[in-house]
Amino acid sequence: MKKNLTAWLCLFPALLFLGIFMVYPLIDVLIYSFEEGYNFASGSFMGTGLYNYSYVLHDPYFIQALKNTFIIVIITVPLSTGIALLISLGLSSIEKLRDLFQTLFFLPYVTNTLAVGLVFMILFKKTAYSDGLVSLLIQLFGGPSVDFIDGPYWAKMFVMCFYTIWIVMPFKILILTSALASVNPMFYKAARVDGTSKFRMFYKITLPMISPMVFYLIITGFIGAFKAYSDEVALFGVDLNAAGMNTIVGYVYDMLYGNSGGYPSYASAAALILFAVVFTITTVNLLVSRKAVYYQ
Repeated sequence: MKKNLTAWLCLFPALLFLGIFMVYPLIDVLIYSFEEGYNFASGSFMGTGLYNYSYVLHDPYFIQALKNTFIIVIITVPLSTGIALLISLGLSSIEKLRDLFQTLFFLPYVTNTLAVGLVFMILFKKTAYSDGLVSLLIQLFGGPSVDFIDGPYWAKMFVMCFYTIWIVMPFKILILTSALASVNPMFYKAARVDGTSKFRMFYKITLPMISPMVFYLIITGFIGAFKAYSDEVALFGVDLNAAGMNTIVGYVYDMLYGNSGGYPSYASAAALILFAVVFTITTVNLLVSRKAVYYQ
């Protein structure tokens, strides 16, 4: 009994913190989402129901934000994880200057997001004085001039996905490099004795042994991509609706504080829709991991 009391006393600060900053806001958002015609100034509302969800799901800006978010998730999560795995395998196979290369690959992760966004704008944005470095390279090879920041939708989405992959990949490289270093080399020695090819060693030894870390990166990658907002602001400015590059989190922010702000009920409904999407995808991934992930 005394041990249980001590354990609960140790857990109490953490539980109090979670209750105040996680559970209470979640309940508050849930309540807001059902209050129709909520007035932010007076704190009054006309009634309760599902109107806020209906409004959000029929709002063209939300549909566009949902589309953008899903495109970013579908493209950036698999590509960033796959490229990070290839780079990690390359780093693990060299001995000289390995630490230097690991540091160089990790630098984008510790660089300010807005600073990286400014560099990407210089590379891709078309101005009165320059078409942008990337566009100049395309023209050098006979292609048309393209404004990747204020131009067509596909060009802006390309820059957005490229930027997102650039930002998240260093962390994945760090995690996967550490995972590869933890694989017992005796497995590889035994495989070489049997004449196993490198591809088969990767598929049968390396990938299963690091599968928990790969799964962790996929899960966190999905969650992080669904919460994308600051990356878009760094590239396209604060008016993401005008650029056609808003995300769900950006939509929630606009409903609260943007030009169309002052609608916490709509913002709450959109936030809970995002929560439901992320929760569903995470649950599916967890179910898949039971068969695909190997735990030692």
